Amino acid sequence: MVRTFDEYKKIVEDNLLGYMPHIDPLAKTLYDSMAYSLTAGGKRLRPVLLLASCELAGGDAESVLPYACAMEYIHTYSLIHDDLPAMDDDELRRGKPTNHMVYGAGIATLAGDGLLSSAFEIMYRDMYLFFDKKNELKNRVKAAYAISKGAGVRGMVAGQTADLEGETKEPNPEFLDFIHMNKTCAMIVGAVTAGQYLGNADDEMLKSMTSYAECLGLSFQIADDILDIVGTKEELGKNPGVDEEAGKMTYPALYGLDESRKRLHDLTEKAVSHLSEIKEDTAFFEKLVRKMETRTK
Repeated sequence: MVRTFDEYKKIVEDNLLGYMPHIDPLAKTLYDSMAYSLTAGGKRLRPVLLLASCELAGGDAESVLPYACAMEYIHTYSLIHDDLPAMDDDELRRGKPTNHMVYGAGIATLAGDGLLSSAFEIMYRDMYLFFDKKNELKNRVKAAYAISKGAGVRGMVAGQTADLEGETKEPNPEFLDFIHMNKTCAMIVGAVTAGQYLGNADDEMLKSMTSYAECLGLSFQIADDILDIVGTKEELGKNPGVDEEAGKMTYPALYGLDESRKRLHDLTEKAVSHLSEIKEDTAFFEKLVRKMETRTK
């Protein structure tokens, strides 16, 4: 079955709150804060990539929903923390007041912590069901590891650290690439590789899709950098110009808009070339990476 992005997205959104661990009514504010950001909208790119990558490899999307929803929990936690006054101090996210603007910085911090820990609870709970199915359990462990690595100190957290420190550094290409490869790209690579493991992909498909994901992740961040300059508040769901105002190290800041658009185009074509190595139908993934480029025009 070949599904559209919106079909995958609906599957994710229909199940997001259903995987929330039980939270005692005495901590209802924690639940409300977590649910507020989880249901605030968004592209759901990472869980969709996981589901689509799983099905490309021959797996079933519905059977790996715990891992897709866990990815969105992790992504949402990162946004809550990223918006905090101690980090980017944003007041809008997805067109709505950021979590700390509604619940305060303390509860927002705990909501992020809750979403991160819940993501791993969701994945481990699923693994319990496969103790007597060695190969399927092995694939689930590999998927959880890919997600953990993308989210952690060798991925997103390292990138966010560099992003903060980059505000006080002179722009340089090596440091900028490190920020983008980790802050944004690592979780996108994690989503694709986790989906491939869950679908039991062969080594050749896994290699090609990992290379595709690296190009997609970089193109996504460059497009976001461009849109922060040329986009509107309505398009972005947040205030534009925030990166420039904060002195963030971005592609446009280092290379200018024209060169950034050229880099985005080159990455798009490179991503498509990796898809051409796969014999299965990869039209979904080609359409997705091309959309990254067109949304900046």
